[in-house]
Amino acid sequence: MKSFSSYLVLALLLLLPASCGYHNPYIYRGPEKSVFISTWKNKTNKLQLGTKIQQSLVTWYEKSNSITVKKDHDGADMVLTGEILSINLPSLAYGAGNTSVQVKIYLDVQYILKDIKTGKVLMEVPRQSLSETYFITNDIATTNDNEAKALDLIIDDLSERIYLNTISQLQHQ
Repeated sequence: MKSFSSYLVLALLLLLPASCGYHNPYIYRGPEKSVFISTWKNKTNKLQLGTKIQQSLVTWYEKSNSITVKKDHDGADMVLTGEILSINLPSLAYGAGNTSVQVKIYLDVQYILKDIKTGKVLMEVPRQSLSETYFITNDIATTNDNEAKALDLIIDDLSERIYLNTISQLQHQ
């Protein structure tokens, strides 16, 4: 009998967050919506950066069962467009011989989410700067990998922010 009461207490503890109004902020549970995510315009020399952002955004939006990502503009409720304004790589630290050993990559973007039917702007960010630090090594391949990982972190952070802001906007409509 003692075992049953232990399970009962455990079950109640697991259900407690649901009764306290807890909700997962990463999941939109409102009315079904669809979004078309365009490939972002890219004003930098980093090839395929716009496509990488688009793919990351699609991955984030697919976390919701109530938001469908459309492959084209037709039939979508919303459209998300953006532009990569610039990428800067200033050195942060220098080593022997005054060579750079640490870089901070800055990515500046702008984006807008619109309701297609009404034309209402749901979210507009005229400029957002995101950054990540990485190390330079004597091995060019390792340095390139470090830069790519830093850029991937920025892209994922950007996509998560946009997704969460979209959910927030939809829940407050």
